[in-house]
Amino acid sequence: MKKNTNRTGRFKKSVAAVLSMALMLSMTVLLPGCKAKGFGKDADGKVKVLASIYPMYDFVKRIGGDYVAVSMMVPAGTEPHAWEPSTQDMMKLEEADLFVYNGAGMETWAEDVLKGVQNKKLTVLEASSGLGLLVISEDDEHEGEGHHHVEFDPHVWLSPNFAAQEMKNIAEALKKIDPAHASDYDKNYQLAKDECDKLDSEYRTALKNSDGQYIVVAHEAYGYLCMEYELRQMGIEGVSADQEPDAARMREIIDLVKQYNVKCIFFEELVNPKVAQAIADETGCSTQALSPLDGMTQADIDAGRDYFSVMRDNLAAIQKALN
Repeated sequence: MKKNTNRTGRFKKSVAAVLSMALMLSMTVLLPGCKAKGFGKDADGKVKVLASIYPMYDFVKRIGGDYVAVSMMVPAGTEPHAWEPSTQDMMKLEEADLFVYNGAGMETWAEDVLKGVQNKKLTVLEASSGLGLLVISEDDEHEGEGHHHVEFDPHVWLSPNFAAQEMKNIAEALKKIDPAHASDYDKNYQLAKDECDKLDSEYRTALKNSDGQYIVVAHEAYGYLCMEYELRQMGIEGVSADQEPDAARMREIIDLVKQYNVKCIFFEELVNPKVAQAIADETGCSTQALSPLDGMTQADIDAGRDYFSVMRDNLAAIQKALN
């Protein structure tokens, strides 16, 4: 898959400009007695955590419990692949104790933003660190200069086992920041790990006879899930949900749907469903929502939906589509 170099270049320029403004503002915002609006010092002395996207927010809440005050950087209901931080978003990092991001290329803005942070007490955690990431592309960016670029699938949380490992990394970070509550973080992690193990078992039981079967999805976010449960995905769009399919890709998907007797085309709430619906119309398939969880809506959060409930909804949808 080719990187969108024009978009990357534009983003780096915009980050540089915003960082310059953020640094000037920090001289005013962070004077004694001043707080960044909406993300000030926690009155109860809780660890102040800024999580990049919904899965990280859910994991921090689950592990931190009563001892953390967590906010989400990418707004609820936002497609995170195309999101870029504002100056106000960046300033939230100046008040945080811990910044948790998924990494593996999910938050394309993180590296540049963190270079401008003046907060000396900030701990930064790339939650996917140490995991066996799936490589989706490799290329030499500068011919003759020996620069090798590797692009990974960042959607690691869609494997319950990798989700547990990300939660373990979060627990370890919180224990270092707040050792007084280390036993609580360990206890919360173990409860979450047990739930991940249960979820993994449910997936294996439900999909044990689905070896090698295709699922057609809105974008290729399900590589880790397919790896765990011996499925194969065909994405209408690439790993990033802002990549439009061309005519050749559309024809390839339609041919595969017919060849493998695929019965359902999965769409996502935050991605325009018109292409998925066009393929469904062409092939006589039904359509069904499947969530990658990275852009949970505020309405769903308020309704009590979380990582585990959505993952179980996804399992029900996949099982129905394969039978």
